[in-house]
Amino acid sequence: MTQPQPWKPGTATAIGSMPGTDPLETTRIVAGELPELTPMPELPARGVGGDMLGRTAGMLPDLAVEVVPSGYRVARTAGRDQRRAVDLLRWDLDALEEVTAADTEPRLIKLQVAGPWTLASGIELERGHRVLTDHGALRDFTEALVEGVREHAALVAERTGGRPLLQLDEPTLPAVLSGELPTPSGYGTVPAFPEPEVQRLLEYTIDRLGEAVARPVIVHCCAARPPVRLLRRAGAGALSLDAGTLEACSEEFAEEVGEVIDAGISVLLGMVPTSEPRREASLRELVEPVRAFVTKLGFSERVLAEQVVPTPTCGLAAASPGWARRALELTGGLGRMLPERFPEN
Repeated sequence: MTQPQPWKPGTATAIGSMPGTDPLETTRIVAGELPELTPMPELPARGVGGDMLGRTAGMLPDLAVEVVPSGYRVARTAGRDQRRAVDLLRWDLDALEEVTAADTEPRLIKLQVAGPWTLASGIELERGHRVLTDHGALRDFTEALVEGVREHAALVAERTGGRPLLQLDEPTLPAVLSGELPTPSGYGTVPAFPEPEVQRLLEYTIDRLGEAVARPVIVHCCAARPPVRLLRRAGAGALSLDAGTLEACSEEFAEEVGEVIDAGISVLLGMVPTSEPRREASLRELVEPVRAFVTKLGFSERVLAEQVVPTPTCGLAAASPGWARRALELTGGLGRMLPERFPEN
């Protein structure tokens, strides 16, 4: 049975990042093209504090980061880099409040933050090791993530009148599990973490954050082989995947995705390319690989209307402004098309 979700049939959304540096103009575009499930835009082109890690670090209470040649590092006190991350987040919230001021009913607003493993992988301790290599630091960062995101979600709800949902971005998770995450020096790798340990921390984070936002908590992983079964066992209420990973995938991976569909869990599927193709595909061409995959697993095509939410294949930060907007238009078109072409009843 399909699990109930807060969004309507025909909903589409985006991963989160967009090109450019103007939060107000970008938020207007995103809110207009994706009104049913509006992602709060991220603008990495603004530099320090505008990317996924810096933006999330700006939410962490009592923890600060600074930029060093190898990336983000824990700082003893909040300096210029931390203040910039906080300022950028505040300006983004100002833009979101202005754009949603005319809403006549609560809007679903998707917030994107780095998940606990990606956050702890991407920030170094003062002595130069990654946060996830120190159990105490990993615990402290996870607690700060939970507290900071809960406060951020409450502020979004208060300022916009909307209903926040949460997307945990975990692009680094497969490398954490496989032992392929390089050390900051680049001369070695961080030892693999056992699946039960990874699952426990994710489960704790999802449970705590799920108390503060509208369910489901979405987990996004854009890796070629996302750990789908682990994410589902950790309590992810919806998964965000690149539909390209379904083409010519292994039987094992197809089985994992099939288990998700069979459990009635929604899947945000990246069907629209993030860079402008030589020839723009029609909506039917964009959805065909997903339709073929679903029917090959033995499911009715109705699951495309019941459980699939179209998205671009990943973030649009590297796209041209023109294509980014067109990608959102196509994504919205896919969302409207699915319940029409594959009706639930």
